[in-house]
Amino acid sequence: MAENKGLKMFCYQCSQTVGGTGCTVKGVCGKEPTVARLQDNVLLATRGMSAYLYHARELGYSDPEIDAFLERVFYATFTNVNFDAESLVQMAVEAGEMNIRTMRLLKKAHIETYGEPQPTQVRTGTMKGKGIIVTGHGLKALGELLKQTEGTGINIYTHSELLPAHGYPALKKYKHLVGNLGKAWWDQKKLFSQYPVAILGTSNCVLIPSDNYRDRMFTTGPARLPNVTHIDGYDYTSVVEKAKSLPELPDENGDVVLTTGFSKSVVLSLADKIKSLVEAGKIRHFFLVGGCDAPLRKSASYYRQFVEKLPKDTIILTLACGKFRFNDLDLGDIDGIPRLIDLGQCNDSIVAVEIAQALAELFDVSVNELPLTLVLSWMEQKAVAILWSLFALGIKGIYIGPILPAWVNDDILKVLQDKWDLHLIGEPEDDIKRILKGV
Repeated sequence: MAENKGLKMFCYQCSQTVGGTGCTVKGVCGKEPTVARLQDNVLLATRGMSAYLYHARELGYSDPEIDAFLERVFYATFTNVNFDAESLVQMAVEAGEMNIRTMRLLKKAHIETYGEPQPTQVRTGTMKGKGIIVTGHGLKALGELLKQTEGTGINIYTHSELLPAHGYPALKKYKHLVGNLGKAWWDQKKLFSQYPVAILGTSNCVLIPSDNYRDRMFTTGPARLPNVTHIDGYDYTSVVEKAKSLPELPDENGDVVLTTGFSKSVVLSLADKIKSLVEAGKIRHFFLVGGCDAPLRKSASYYRQFVEKLPKDTIILTLACGKFRFNDLDLGDIDGIPRLIDLGQCNDSIVAVEIAQALAELFDVSVNELPLTLVLSWMEQKAVAILWSLFALGIKGIYIGPILPAWVNDDILKVLQDKWDLHLIGEPEDDIKRILKGV
């Protein structure tokens, strides 16, 4: 794994910058490139954490300890405050710890508001009638829209990050929440052009719309798009009226039925059976394959091929947008245990962590001694926060791709490899052989 090419650093946060444009080799203030990159890293991690914290606060949940940590991180990245690389690595680990705390807070908010998810089959085609597609992470926004459209004859479809909404009892009770359209976030320009429906973007992962659907696109919450109507608060009357003015969709089956909603309690209810299957040699290894998806060619092929090539005595846990690379596959089961288990979205990484910790306790080993390997994709800030959460828990041997994060240079990579045995993905067959060697 070679160092990322390009600028050694880029910092333009004060008047000392070279030529008034930016320091690219070393800071005029004395800041080393590795320090600049570590500052960038910790800011990325805290931005990701802030997204989860925002959605928890939407539902009335907050944590002053997390807020205080964010203040400390932001201050530490000011000009002439922290030049110490080692302390910035420790701050990134602490960011990981705080992100775990944040994900737990958000999961509590979701479960106490909407109930604990249940395994649910989700249609991927359309139903006859008017429609609204909701995209993003905003369960609160989706819940309010479902209330306001009940009895109107308008069908509600989720897209991308909102697929897990179908598993929550308080949301799935609405009969007009009829299915999921599309896959990962980046297919939306093609998808939204295809269906003549109103569209509501509720969080990050919205794209600047094409002209052919701009007038029926709306944003809410933190999302904003140029020349697109934004709705402050949760009154979605304008979205409903737009949906009513558009043509009906046909009754058309999709290519696949997806299953989501495997919560912690659902998976752990199978713990004794899982243990017996492992001890009998019927389950050889567990893989967590998922993460933030990126519209890159290597991403398009690697993760699907990896899952397709896994032996039939393996179980695949998945979450976040990375699952859309392969969640249409029928992988069967092992004595009734599904081989593909969808745990939810990226914030549901805490569910995967708690399941791994419970299995470790069940087998009386550490998490790193479990027959478990994490193969992750990263796209943006939340994935960085989750990666440091895993490091904070001491989890080793993670595979990450489709490329090395851009803030990593040789010095940082050496620390990540030496301390946490981080790997960059290679070829699917080679990685599988390497992981299963000796298992």
